[in-house]
Amino acid sequence: MTLSEKSAYLKGLMEGMKLDTETNEGKLLAAIVDLLGDITKTVSDVEETTLAISDELDDIEEDLDEIYDYLADEDEDDEDFDDYEDFDDEEDEDLEDEDFDFDDTTVYEVTCKCGEVIDFDEETLEEGSITCPNCGEVLEFTTEDTEE
Repeated sequence: MTLSEKSAYLKGLMEGMKLDTETNEGKLLAAIVDLLGDITKTVSDVEETTLAISDELDDIEEDLDEIYDYLADEDEDDEDFDDYEDFDDEEDEDLEDEDFDFDDTTVYEVTCKCGEVIDFDEETLEEGSITCPNCGEVLEFTTEDTEE
């Protein structure tokens, strides 16, 4: 039984019982049955909207698949695409030749009481302290492991 059918059944059941809707209990039951009818209508509308959106998304997905297939076929047929790949390889070689100074040093960061954020390396960490360039305070630290 669907929600609409159940709601209609409850309304018919209430009417068939010939409840006195002038009493407090009768008013309450009538209001509950009306509320259930409204909720049922809202849920049905949401379900319809969800199905419509789902259908639209399926259509969009199919269109995107067609576009992807079209572009993939075009790339395979395009001889200039191969030239582009060769260009990329040459560009990568040029980048490898450049000196970017990417070494594997670890950079540490500490924040001074004045709010200055200071970056330092392993060598400074081993020294055990660093002076804040902003306020001149000496920040001390240790390399000992505090965990047992």
